[in-house]
Amino acid sequence: MKLERQEVVRTAIRLLDEVGLAGLSLRRLARELDVQAPALYWHFANKQELLDEMVTMMAVEGYGPDVPEPGQSWDDWLAGRARGMRDGLRAHRDAVLLTAGSRPTADRASAIEGMLQALCDAGFTPGEALLNILVVTDYVSGTVLEEQAGHVREDDAVERLEGGPGGEGVFAAAIAEVQGREDAFEYGLGLLIDGMRARLAARS
Repeated sequence: MKLERQEVVRTAIRLLDEVGLAGLSLRRLARELDVQAPALYWHFANKQELLDEMVTMMAVEGYGPDVPEPGQSWDDWLAGRARGMRDGLRAHRDAVLLTAGSRPTADRASAIEGMLQALCDAGFTPGEALLNILVVTDYVSGTVLEEQAGHVREDDAVERLEGGPGGEGVFAAAIAEVQGREDAFEYGLGLLIDGMRARLAARS
């Protein structure tokens, strides 16, 4: 049976969820597909090319629209895409580590162009548009990385701080205010989007 490129990518993503990025190898992937390892090189020149394609598939299927919907504002679209990216990264083991080492594939060029154009149409320069996307991407990635790391920690950093010398006064009040809140991500995302709006407002 002919091995399809998308089948290889989907199997690699499933294997990523099972064994993690460190355990994902072309040899192991070939065994999962019941083929010889050289067969994979018909589709991918090397492992990095496969990893890049995995990130592309995750983005296409899980991050939300690449451009605003008709009538949708740039800030509403960008915030929505950040939430979609967060959900997409949280859905797969080691997804942040995977994306951190990847580069966009050629078939994502038009999508990236569309994202940049959407922000340029809103009034940003091309360089600002790119930086806006990168900043939001880094924020989402850092958030998910911290969330996933927190799941494997045996102790609670907040509880340890509460018992320290600074665990009283304003610090204690701050801990009490944010403890258990689920909107920290939205708070930070709002700060980023507000800053971008402020840049446009100051220019006009």
